[in-house]
Amino acid sequence: MSDVSTPDSSALAAPEVPGGKPLRRDAQRNRQLILQAGRELFAERGLAVSLDDIAARAGVGVGTVYRRFPHRDALVDALFHDRIDELVANAERALALDDPWQSIVQLLEGYMELQAGDRSFGPVVLTDAHGRGALDCARDKIKPVVGQIVERAQRAGVVRKDLTATDVPMLILMVSTLQNAARDVAPEVWRRYLQVVLDGLRPPQDSSAVMREAPVDPDDVPRVMHAAYARPGR
Repeated sequence: MSDVSTPDSSALAAPEVPGGKPLRRDAQRNRQLILQAGRELFAERGLAVSLDDIAARAGVGVGTVYRRFPHRDALVDALFHDRIDELVANAERALALDDPWQSIVQLLEGYMELQAGDRSFGPVVLTDAHGRGALDCARDKIKPVVGQIVERAQRAGVVRKDLTATDVPMLILMVSTLQNAARDVAPEVWRRYLQVVLDGLRPPQDSSAVMREAPVDPDDVPRVMHAAYARPGR
């Protein structure tokens, strides 16, 4: 994503002291600065950013950051909700399109565009590898929408009959891997390979042709995503 200027409003409003008492004005301002800096740095560098780096970007003391967020994952927790909302909104936009094929295109291309400007997007919204349950949250919200998009496209005859909703996150993972690897070399080349993927979703000329392997079991999708984004040695 290119817009990193507005931290999640629910995160900003969350109480920070026991008993639900609101933060003082200066403490709330510091928290907003920290969230803003965290979102910017995670987008620019990925999740391997220290709280010291975030403090420097926010213009506050390191101790101030640690009082609000004792470790980096606590800060990411406070920021991931809007990422899920953006992902859900993309899927809903895709479903709202009249053209079943364009719904498929928007679903995949829209996700990739969200991730294009944010190195932390995939790890934050697709896996619990960094200590969050974001994957479950995203899956529960998006799975029914993706299912409707795929089923409608199949009824219209614009995608192959053996495509499943479970294939969608695996296709996203494939293109995301290339996107992340080429980000600093050819940042737009993912569009070329997404086109190859989209072409492969079209019905085959031989109507009897089917994919030779079964799709990943839906219950195994989190394991695949975790393996893709897990921290080294974890």
